[in-house]
Amino acid sequence: MGSNLQLNNQIVEYINNHSLSLHPVQKKIIEYNEKLGDIKKMQISTSQCHFLHFIIKILNPKNILEIGTFTGLSTLTMGLAMSKESFIIALDKNYETSKVAKFFFEEANVGKKIEIMINNASTSLDKIIKSNKSFDLTFIDADKENYINYFEKSLNITNKNGFIIVDNVLWYGDVANRQKKDRLTTKIREFNSFIKKNNKVESVILPIGDGLSVCRKI
Repeated sequence: MGSNLQLNNQIVEYINNHSLSLHPVQKKIIEYNEKLGDIKKMQISTSQCHFLHFIIKILNPKNILEIGTFTGLSTLTMGLAMSKESFIIALDKNYETSKVAKFFFEEANVGKKIEIMINNASTSLDKIIKSNKSFDLTFIDADKENYINYFEKSLNITNKNGFIIVDNVLWYGDVANRQKKDRLTTKIREFNSFIKKNNKVESVILPIGDGLSVCRKI
């Protein structure tokens, strides 16, 4: 049985240098986030940018939902990759970071294809459910305590064979360390178990960035 390659920073840098080139505005967001201190960890990794780009190109989703936008790197990545007919609704409760994200969307000329709903994500999801909107792909990267709640609500508005992609499911590797019993690690473990037992999706965890759970509604 083959073994997985153990990634280190040198290999990750090599992969990124030999993969897609980032758009200039993607680079600007990353540079901007570097100045924000510890909260910069809320952005997706460069390798996740590459993955989202390809998954959008392959699936060609018409309607995309994002839960957790921050300064817009993941949103912009999907916006740059999607077709002219596609549209993103992005949910975030932080007005200031959403304002920054909108600035970057406009600079990259994708602002007209992205709507940010600024409110508690659960409240925004309830509003979307009532509007009878449906989505081909949802990307979840928000507060971990509510992952199960967000996933269940997203599943209700996901089209058959649609995808839900969830970030941070490996939680710095702590989910596999039995000595780690802090609140957030426990929440991520509970979410991963919930997905594993969910008979409405088939899923796989990919060790990209901090771990992505890719789920297809069946």
